[in-house]
Amino acid sequence: MTWRCMSKGMLQRPLFIGSEIYRGSSYGKAHPLRVPRVSTVMDLSRSLGWLPDAQYVTSPRARPKALWAFHTPEYVSALARAERRGAVSEAERAAYQLGTHSNPIFAEMFRRPATSAGAALLIGELLAQGGVVFAPGCGTHHALPDRANGFCYLNDPVLAIQSLRRNGAQRIAYVDIDAHHCDGVAAGFENDPETLLISVHEADRWPRTGQIDDIGVGNMINVPLPRGCHDGDMALVRDAVILPAVAAFRPDAIVLQCGADAVLEDPQSRMALSNNAHFAIVSALRGLSPRYVVTGGGGYNPWSVGRLWAGVWATLMGHDIPDVLPEAAQSVLRNLRWQGPMGEKFAKPHWITTLRDHPREGPISEGVRAQINYLANRISDA
Repeated sequence: MTWRCMSKGMLQRPLFIGSEIYRGSSYGKAHPLRVPRVSTVMDLSRSLGWLPDAQYVTSPRARPKALWAFHTPEYVSALARAERRGAVSEAERAAYQLGTHSNPIFAEMFRRPATSAGAALLIGELLAQGGVVFAPGCGTHHALPDRANGFCYLNDPVLAIQSLRRNGAQRIAYVDIDAHHCDGVAAGFENDPETLLISVHEADRWPRTGQIDDIGVGNMINVPLPRGCHDGDMALVRDAVILPAVAAFRPDAIVLQCGADAVLEDPQSRMALSNNAHFAIVSALRGLSPRYVVTGGGGYNPWSVGRLWAGVWATLMGHDIPDVLPEAAQSVLRNLRWQGPMGEKFAKPHWITTLRDHPREGPISEGVRAQINYLANRISDA
């Protein structure tokens, strides 16, 4: 379904924005984003009967000029030129951080992020009158106005917030539970009093921004958690920080960046959550705004990210997650391959048969409790 077919009224059921471009596109054989992610979520959701055609929207590709709302024209031109040529000059590499280990040259290096950006630009139109949208291909929260950064070429969360604002939402709450701090989104909105920014991330993890005392104009809340943090820690953050802050802000729209790299099995962080922590936050935020956007983000284990984001879609749809997946869904997961520089990595049995992890609870440390109390007091005093 294309967006032109959609009603102009409030969405009656959640929409899923996807694209086939993610199925065949890879950052390269040695890059963390070599793994299939969005295509796995699409296939899993369809195998479970959760993604009818009427709720699937094919993402358009953003035109270069539309990206100028956040990115400089010079950078957008350099990105498109790098795709056409399949190479960059030394000067372009230095200026725009293209062709680096983190942000490599690959065949769809403009078209793929421009597709995610197209979804972000479409979100405001779809939600002009309210509703719920899931865009797992979005969530590239590190890209900066004039350069690529941290696997991110274009900043679709920023573009989504701008799109929501152009289509009637004034006060927007952005909540980010990726393992890495949302430095690119902070660059766009840290001094905007009409945008609430909440980032829950691993302390002392790249990009090493998002300290607890970084508050911008007062609407930025950073929650850096220690390595090994578990579901109990995240539940405390959810109930004492995220939900009170969002409720007090009274947003017209919520954007939740639901990066999957904070789960125990992910190779790019040392957090130890189960995917239940993400599902609980997705569910808890839903009733706090008439417009609700959930995106993807980080996630570098193909089984854990596919299972997590499929469970997010189930949560948004109100479906029960089965204890044991039917054979069609197991087949999707069984056929995934995770080939790395050191050889193929293999799935654990429960990554094939289930979507929901076992809960990963534990005692809450005094350090985490003190940090949450500090933030909760700051919220109540605001």
